[in-house]
Amino acid sequence: MGKVFASPPQQITSSSSPSSATVSEHLPPEYVTAVKDFLVDCGMSATAFSDKHDSKDFYSDLIRDLLKTDIVQRGRVSCVFSVLPAVTNLYNGLLGGAIGAIAERVAIACARTVVAEDKNLFLGELSISYLSAAPQSEELVVDGSVVRSGRNLTVIAVEFRIKKSWKLVYIARATLYHMPVAKL
Repeated sequence: MGKVFASPPQQITSSSSPSSATVSEHLPPEYVTAVKDFLVDCGMSATAFSDKHDSKDFYSDLIRDLLKTDIVQRGRVSCVFSVLPAVTNLYNGLLGGAIGAIAERVAIACARTVVAEDKNLFLGELSISYLSAAPQSEELVVDGSVVRSGRNLTVIAVEFRIKKSWKLVYIARATLYHMPVAKL
C-alpha cells in the first residue's frame, strides 16, 4: 500500500472558466502541479478554446468541412480529407477521434447508397486499425465500400490512404443496423 497524504482536496480553477476540478486528497500537491503544467504545455488549458468551439456538434461540423466528396456510386463512396492542424495530435498526426468520426460519416454515406431512405441507420460497431500515422498537411483518400448488406444490417469497409503515395494508413469496419419502419 502506498503513502496516504492527509492534505485536503485541492481546487484547480482556470481564469477564463468558471468550472473547476476537485483533486483527490491522496495526491501530493507537487503531482497535481506537474499534471496541470503538463496539460497546459500540451495546449489543453481551458483558455485554449473560445465560446464558439463549445457548441453542440462543433466536432461534426469541423469534420464535415474538411471532408470533400469525390465519387458516389452504388455501394461505394470516395472522399478526400485534408489533415489540418485543427485535427492533429501532439505528434502532428491525425487524431484518433477524427479518424473515427470520418469513418462513421463515410460508412453511413456508403450505406445510404444501398439502404432505403425510409430506414433509420445506427452505428452498432466500429473497429479501426491504425497502421501508420497520417501527418499534418497531407491529403487522404477515404474509400468506403459495402461488404454486405441485408435486411437488418449493412457492413462497410473504409480505407484511409495518403493521396500522394497511396500508402494505407488506417482501416475501419463499420456495422450499421437498420431500424424497421413502424407499421401503424
